[in-house]
Amino acid sequence: MTRPRSREPRFDPPYDTIFSGILSFKTLGETERTLRHLENLRQRFLANSDKKGVEYCRRSGALGRRRAELIAGNRRVDPGKRLLKREAALWFSVWLESPGLFEDWLSLRKRTGEFLKLQELESSS
Repeated sequence: MTRPRSREPRFDPPYDTIFSGILSFKTLGETERTLRHLENLRQRFLANSDKKGVEYCRRSGALGRRRAELIAGNRRVDPGKRLLKREAALWFSVWLESPGLFEDWLSLRKRTGEFLKLQELESSS
């Protein structure tokens, strides 16, 4: 008999505690906090030459991106929420590709008209 797949990735101790519940992207603010937390962990792991920790940061970010993309592509989800999840997926993608540039990119992104419209949409939800 096969076991149902868990929604959470499995991490070895002590990483299981560190990464437990780390993904939160209900709002763009939560997405930003999640990515900052992942980046802080990634930096700490890099400083300690902890390749497994760095990889787990990456896996967590990739999972966040996939989950946001799934919600963004679900036609049963409210169109406004789908737009917000598409934005969250973009943030995860940028962080995964260029974690060192993410903060600067996000600062610029937040100044765009597109983002300002998303922010209005989110606050009206």
